[in-house]
Amino acid sequence: MPLSRRTLLGLAAGVPVSAALAACGSSGPSKSGGGATYWYLNGQPQEGVRAGAVDAFNKAHPKEQIKDTTFQNDAYKTKIKTAIGAGQAPTLIWGWGGGTLRTYVKAGQVEDLTSWFDEHSEVKKRLFPSSFAAATVDGKIYAMPCETVQPIILYYNRKVFDQVGVKPPKSWDDIMALVPKFNAKGIAPFSLGGQSRWTNMMWLEFLFDRIGGPEVFQAIIEGEKNAWSNPHAITALNKVQELVKAHGFIKGFSSITADSNADQALLYTGKAAMMLHGAWSYGIQQADGGDFVSSGALGYMTFPPVEGGKGDLSNTVGNPAQYLSISSKASAEQKKIAKDFLATGVLQDDEAKKWIDNGSVPIRLGTENLLADSKSADFLQFTYDIASKAKAFGQSWDQALSPTAAETLLDNIVKLFQLSISPERFARNLNAVTGK
Repeated sequence: MPLSRRTLLGLAAGVPVSAALAACGSSGPSKSGGGATYWYLNGQPQEGVRAGAVDAFNKAHPKEQIKDTTFQNDAYKTKIKTAIGAGQAPTLIWGWGGGTLRTYVKAGQVEDLTSWFDEHSEVKKRLFPSSFAAATVDGKIYAMPCETVQPIILYYNRKVFDQVGVKPPKSWDDIMALVPKFNAKGIAPFSLGGQSRWTNMMWLEFLFDRIGGPEVFQAIIEGEKNAWSNPHAITALNKVQELVKAHGFIKGFSSITADSNADQALLYTGKAAMMLHGAWSYGIQQADGGDFVSSGALGYMTFPPVEGGKGDLSNTVGNPAQYLSISSKASAEQKKIAKDFLATGVLQDDEAKKWIDNGSVPIRLGTENLLADSKSADFLQFTYDIASKAKAFGQSWDQALSPTAAETLLDNIVKLFQLSISPERFARNLNAVTGK
């Protein structure tokens, strides 16, 4: 799944990940053995931050212990699905919320935390409001948002813009007007690792929002019949094909992978002028791009408006947070430990500082002073402002939808970008897997 690669590449904004460790063996929760169990992803530096939070909690609560087990990303996805299906889930279930969480809820596998959050309003109040949408199913909260926020950002190479004598786009029309100017100088307007599929998806996520507002995709999530055929959706699909036809993306984008960071390199080497990518991209360019970031050559902005569009400019898309649910099959003792961890163990000061030191923005309100002390202060404050002020934060579509619908979506996005299917055919293909 696409997010697995994104997480391994850059949950901590592209800080290099250590060689993934083999998954430690562990069965599901032991009802009699006391203590809560918690599985999460390995790979540094994010594994160290997660382990540190558990260690701190265990030290502070000698009678309430959490046993943590780590897994490689794809192994985790398989293992957690199997464990939940067998009623053997860990007490704390780490995930991305959205469509997968919805499947857990429908199967009665996770606790309804709505009343717990009502009783612990101080916990909810310290987290980004925008992080709760992907934790909510049919108006009830089934997960605690945690860790970091990763909005999608429009990056640009300031040197290339200066060289061509143009300014960053302030509208979709500006984007289309810039395309021939860069192409005339032999510079690709946009880098795109299209072979990875989810990279193409980010374009549609923003265009759907900027043209029709968040309601267009919300109708899809809710399974409304023919929701993909909404006129605003068709307009967005047409616009992305217009950009492809105008040679807006680097030649051969369908064979470029994001996993290798080849798309990032095109931006910092000046072969492409712009790139739409996640907040994690900043750290990758900082690590791999020589003095590109430190020299101030990297520009960044939010996606511009589309003329006549309904979406609010503060709206964003991407990964609003990561999420922790509690297994409904856990014992009463395990559930109590898990809830105490949510209240006093998640995103405490030390953990928040570690995420920031790794170049990420934790989803905790009030961290401006910590962000200001970072070497990446300007970018982190920019990311913080986007996430904390977003009127709507659309979750990455491949996580918001069910795993089956997400696969159909990614396959059809490739065809849309290759101009091998029409917007109308794309909409029909997706209506077939998301409509009730």
